[in-house]
Amino acid sequence: MIDPSQLPDEPGCYLFKDDSGRVIYVGKAKNLKKRVKSYLQKSDFDPKTEALIRNIDSVNFIVTDNEVEALVLENNLIKKNRPKYNIDLRDSKRYAYIELTAEEFPRLLVSRIRDESGGGKFFGPFVSATARDHILSTLKKTFQIRTCKRMPKKPCLRHHIDLCQAPCIGGIKSDEYSERIRAVESILKGKTDDLIKSKKREIAEASDKLDFEHALKLRNQIEAIEWLKERQNMELSRKYDEDIINYVVADGRVHLILFNIYIGTLENKQEFEFEYVDEFLEEFLVQYYSENAVPAELILPQEIDSSMLSFLTAKRGRKVAIRVPKIGEKKQLLDLVMKNIEASFFGEIERLDDLKCALGLEDAPLVIECFDISHLSGTSTVGSMVQFRNAKPDKSNYRRFKIKTVDGIDDTRAIAEVVQRRYRRLVKENSDLPDLIVIDGGIGQLNSARKEIGKLGLKIPVISIAKKLEEVYMPGIPFPLALDRRGNALKLIQRIRDEAHRFAISYNRLLRSKELLK
Repeated sequence: MIDPSQLPDEPGCYLFKDDSGRVIYVGKAKNLKKRVKSYLQKSDFDPKTEALIRNIDSVNFIVTDNEVEALVLENNLIKKNRPKYNIDLRDSKRYAYIELTAEEFPRLLVSRIRDESGGGKFFGPFVSATARDHILSTLKKTFQIRTCKRMPKKPCLRHHIDLCQAPCIGGIKSDEYSERIRAVESILKGKTDDLIKSKKREIAEASDKLDFEHALKLRNQIEAIEWLKERQNMELSRKYDEDIINYVVADGRVHLILFNIYIGTLENKQEFEFEYVDEFLEEFLVQYYSENAVPAELILPQEIDSSMLSFLTAKRGRKVAIRVPKIGEKKQLLDLVMKNIEASFFGEIERLDDLKCALGLEDAPLVIECFDISHLSGTSTVGSMVQFRNAKPDKSNYRRFKIKTVDGIDDTRAIAEVVQRRYRRLVKENSDLPDLIVIDGGIGQLNSARKEIGKLGLKIPVISIAKKLEEVYMPGIPFPLALDRRGNALKLIQRIRDEAHRFAISYNRLLRSKELLK
């Protein structure tokens, strides 16, 4: 049991650990002793904080000179330890980076979070996904950057670079490849002028040596560099005048949207969704502005303390104005963000209510899991499971299954296997269960899934949807449900089924390509 009396009356950070010694929460405090003591004295915590308290075995702390230092340290400790009970922005709908990996032969990847612990370098984030993908594709093709996840002994048939220059077969030396990477890095940093001059000198040298093939490659590189120079549009290069933030807390989760305003014009929108914790707004501001430029003005729905303002000012290097408007134009902007939250996060609630009524459920199915089977004439059989939360895909909870107990074509047995594996594990881990299960198939697959769920002693509503006529079945009813073909309920079921089907097919193709390479 933790003993707060052992902590000092100083500002700093505290680290809660579980019985395995793993850090499960990082917090900052003006007074470490009082803050940690409050966890033992209060009784009206939200469910997530109560779960945190149950799992605390010990506490460590780091004293700082002031609260601003504590804010910076807190963010660094969260990045390092990835604590279970701190907010997690990794799955938020935010703009992605281009990552240059720290490998002997580096690759270029799309990354949703700037995690430099692996030694990689990050560029962005990018406002436009289309522009980012164009840049990524052009760099890979122009400078022949390897795309294999691993360095195989034989050349990868899916390689986008010339096999004669593939790193995986020793087609290019490390120093020559490093030179290409340095060029790529210069482009991503926006330092293209010197690179173009260098390439032009190389063209002249190659021409003097009558090496016209090499000169042509260099000319193509220069054209690509100039194209990228014109079209490159990185988020970090844009200094916004205002950021507007608003949020809604519902069902233990925070739904937050951030607007960027540049010269009075709305430039872009970022969406975030994460579990509610105490002081989540401060934690969000620290995490977000540790990686993004701080604007001249920040419009918020509530006041922030002086230490947070000092942190933002220090990050920007100049004064930051904090506004909490009650009337006027800025209040209208804050309300506009709230309208977007309602449209983005809660626009599908009507469909869930319609689905609840159509299926005769007691509550709206906020969490829905859907299963599908994919194979090629009975080979490479796989199962997929997708999860929709609040009628939206929750890709962090997608799962893939290699079928182990079925040979040949037998979708009913394959469905039984993946359903049994999925929910046996959830029961064993005492994890949350879905509110509704959807099976891609007819009555046979439905009954097979329902039987496995019954063996585990679970009572979860199960339905199936048959592709041929888009008919929806429920257990115990021999005929399909009479759902409105144009209604919200059927459209939602179809959307979830289609996503499970897509996910299953993509996994099946992946396995087949691996078998082909073998």
